[in-house]
Amino acid sequence: MATFTSSLPDELLDTLAKMARELKMPKNKLIEKVLQHYFEQIEKTQYANSFKRAANDPEMLELAEEGIEDWFRILEELENE
Repeated sequence: MATFTSSLPDELLDTLAKMARELKMPKNKLIEKVLQHYFEQIEKTQYANSFKRAANDPEMLELAEEGIEDWFRILEELENE
């Protein structure tokens, strides 16, 4: 595990110390968990935004419509077997 040194505002450090005491957790572990959670939220937001962009992309909509047509065709073929 690597060591990381940084400066933070006093108010943020006070909050970190308080939360670490309340949670009975070392500050470095709390920072680790908070960063992991934050990065997960960023990834979820990026994922959701990619769907929003795709929804507004005519080419993607065309691909999706073609895909759903194929799906319905496959379902009809299975029903007729």
